[in-house]
Amino acid sequence: MVIKSPQDFGAGILFILFGAIGLYVGSDLTFGSARNMGPGYFPMIICGLIVLIGLIVTAKSLSLEGPPIERIQFRPILFILLAIAAFGLLIAEVGAVISSILLILFAAYARRNVNLIETVVFAVGTAAFVVIIFVYALGQPMPVWWGR
Repeated sequence: MVIKSPQDFGAGILFILFGAIGLYVGSDLTFGSARNMGPGYFPMIICGLIVLIGLIVTAKSLSLEGPPIERIQFRPILFILLAIAAFGLLIAEVGAVISSILLILFAAYARRNVNLIETVVFAVGTAAFVVIIFVYALGQPMPVWWGR
């Protein structure tokens, strides 16, 4: 057996693993039928489809050429996790606008060569979108500004 596409092989194995874990965890739930769905019906179908996709991707990796697995890059992981953590910690204290802007600014540094003007414009637009959709349209109870 020769693996021609290591990235696809690794992805396929992960799909199979996550789908199998989901099937195992959901095995205690009642499955039901299409007409009378139980609580486990939809999760089991989705997990089965994830396993099927994993099998297809793994089989594809044995027949089609593909790129090798790249080295893990810690910079994107670190900055995305920092951005999410900062948002979660700050939203109650400084409000949706400032925490959304900080989220975008931190996340932008996950890549190299960040264009600061482009990032600030995107951050302000995203903050406006968050406030309009979540605070006003959906009525989520979160402060918009610092101290409000």
